Amino acid sequence: MPAAATYPGFAMSDVQSPSVIVIAGPNGAGKSTLAPYLLRDYLGVLEFVNADVIAAGISAYAPEEAAFEAGRIMLARLRELAGLRKSFAFETTLATRSYARRLSEWRDAGFETRLVFIWLPNEETAVQRVAARVSRGGHNIPETTIRRRYQAGLRNLLDLYMPIVDTWDIIDGVNAADDAIASKNKYGEISVRVDEVWQTIQKQATR
Repeated sequence: MPAAATYPGFAMSDVQSPSVIVIAGPNGAGKSTLAPYLLRDYLGVLEFVNADVIAAGISAYAPEEAAFEAGRIMLARLRELAGLRKSFAFETTLATRSYARRLSEWRDAGFETRLVFIWLPNEETAVQRVAARVSRGGHNIPETTIRRRYQAGLRNLLDLYMPIVDTWDIIDGVNAADDAIASKNKYGEISVRVDEVWQTIQKQATR
């Protein structure tokens, strides 16, 4: 996926406080691919904590078996960076609710919180993306897990995470040349640029 310049609605960061950036989306959305461009070129954040990369470092040929240990190391690193008041980013499917408390704590501590969600149109696309990744030597995820996380992630996105962050952006993980689907700026103003897709996302989250 190319640089974030393909998203005209994606605003560059002008935040002076330390930032916490959540790069979110279903499995196969391209979080790890897109994150370096967004973080480095648009958001000015160089600390990206990625549990998948950590797992691969622990067990290069079976990273899925190191997922629990990688998650533990990731959380420890996030706590360390927050304690140092450094800007940092991490990725998640949002299928878990556990980051909500931490995001609220970081926001209360003076961090600017931003969520970037990479949307895929359906579970099938996520499954196909992961299968394609595996064919190129990437790590696998069980299909049932992909489908469960897809739905849980959308539900938590709208119900839990969007209300507690300072700003958010939803971008299209398939049509990379399109505008950002919707965004909320630091003043709380929501801009919907692709209304049909925005309506679809809201319906998907309530299934």
